[in-house]
Amino acid sequence: MHNPALTLGLAMAIGMGAQVLAQHIRIPGIVLLLAFGVLFGPDMLNWIQPESLGESLHIIVGFAVAIILFEGGMNLKLKRIRRERRSIQGLITLGALITFLGGTLCAKIFLGWDWRMAILFGTLVIVTGPTVISPLLKRVRVHHSVSVILEAEGILLDAIGAIIAVVALEVAISPSGLSFVLGIWHIVTRLFIGTLFGLGGGFIMSLLLKQRKLVPEGLENVFILSWVFALFQISNSTSPESGIAAVTIAGLVLGNSKTYIHRELLEFKEQLTVLMIGMLFVILAADVRLVEIQALGWGGLLTVFVLMFFIRPLSVFSSTATSSLNAKQKILISWIAPRGIVAAAVASLFAFELDIHGFEGSQLRALVFLVIIITVLFAGFTGGWAASALSLKRKKESGWILLGAHGVARLLARILIKSGQDVVCIDEDPRACQLAENEGIKVFYGNALDERVLQRAEPDTRKGLIALSENEEVNFIFSQRTKYFEKKLIILTGIKNKSDGITQDMLTEIGARVPFGQEADMEQWSRWLQKKTVRIHPYAFNGADEKHRLTDPEMVNMLLPLMLRRDKKVEPIDNLYEARKKDRVYFLINQQKKEEALAWLNENGWK
Repeated sequence: MHNPALTLGLAMAIGMGAQVLAQHIRIPGIVLLLAFGVLFGPDMLNWIQPESLGESLHIIVGFAVAIILFEGGMNLKLKRIRRERRSIQGLITLGALITFLGGTLCAKIFLGWDWRMAILFGTLVIVTGPTVISPLLKRVRVHHSVSVILEAEGILLDAIGAIIAVVALEVAISPSGLSFVLGIWHIVTRLFIGTLFGLGGGFIMSLLLKQRKLVPEGLENVFILSWVFALFQISNSTSPESGIAAVTIAGLVLGNSKTYIHRELLEFKEQLTVLMIGMLFVILAADVRLVEIQALGWGGLLTVFVLMFFIRPLSVFSSTATSSLNAKQKILISWIAPRGIVAAAVASLFAFELDIHGFEGSQLRALVFLVIIITVLFAGFTGGWAASALSLKRKKESGWILLGAHGVARLLARILIKSGQDVVCIDEDPRACQLAENEGIKVFYGNALDERVLQRAEPDTRKGLIALSENEEVNFIFSQRTKYFEKKLIILTGIKNKSDGITQDMLTEIGARVPFGQEADMEQWSRWLQKKTVRIHPYAFNGADEKHRLTDPEMVNMLLPLMLRRDKKVEPIDNLYEARKKDRVYFLINQQKKEEALAWLNENGWK
């Protein structure tokens, strides 16, 4: 088993298996990653042997951290950061300083460590973990301002904190006694150099991706990946450990630039990040011995609890004193502060370097992993409860997004709103938007294919969307993009003709359904609605056929089934609908074909 290639292969497979299992049993993925690292590590099954990787472990960790932080930077939106900049600035400056001092004093007082080791521990616990916070926030769905602050703090502090920690290590092990002042100078210069490389690299990457024919189709993702690795190492070669800041800033620049493959690139990086996180946590957890954690005793536990319940609230409330955050938001930010992969990676580097220079580094690494384990378990299992108790948890699956604010869309919106559901319409026709507002419907004016407009509608909190614009190609593209943001959404995509243009088979491929159970020309039906040549009527199903569907070609331009009321719930009709006894459906009936419509309804069991 003492095989580095086998260790890497098994770590990847076990890491992904742990995350898949965590999704099914609905617990934070990092919990199982840490558990599997211990289970398959030298303390138990001995399948994963980190020592077989030797010095190459730190190279592997470096590349993986580069991918993780680059992807994290891409997810940071400057507009959101600007709105909460006062809180974010406070947390990454004053908050980080308070955490550093608190961690140092805790290690000194409760564990009796010398100042050298205590200070190193203080620098390591500055960072929070975006690799833990981001999945947690997706699951918990806290208030927007809180989630933006937590994600920005985690990503930015990972880059800053890692550089501070590495410089502190250099000061601690320097045989010539590297001075404190010189250490501060090293921190500033490395952040500056990393920022310069990040800005330059991010600008070049975004410029290259804006030229459609420059990078051949299909090579864009791996092209950017290679640039990220190169940028990371070039920056590190120029100034040690500045690469972390460089890739974070480069991701921030590229993520806020409009490129033609932005979504595909982000999705590729997310998948790669999941793979890297799984592999790293399994390997790094296997590298820590249980006996080392047990040796910390009550002093170790006391250190962690003081950090969580005293130092963290003190740093948050002090650093956000002049911000617009209220007390509940500050409490929730104080509550959620898990440490993640960067803290684990840097702690492993510390242990390696300290051992080489004749210092005991295993206890430092063990204490950092104890902090990671307890803070992750605490945030993962109580974060949702805390958000609910503080009334800061966003409602899940609350209402619908409607693409279009024409007559039919407004009619659907009014029915849904009357049933107590939250609805938002998106349209770039100012007159349609004005009519929707006059009818008490929430509406966003703008191009629905613009990511910023779509995000304002909060697709991650919605039950579903109904794409009803008069252009079925726009409906299809909008459905695809919204599905990317929230894969669990119910998608209804309007089409004009089953055989031409956008087909039902194309909709099935993206997991979409057909609204009204049939093709429908929204421009025509809206015009009829405006001229009052169509009217809405509720009908109850009393037929005997439980498998009856509303997909009869005779209904086209004669009947438009809008909404279903079943067991006090109101939902849009789609092509999967099967009628049941006592179902009540709202039909829009073409008055010019009223007799044929009524005859069809009576024949098919509708009264």
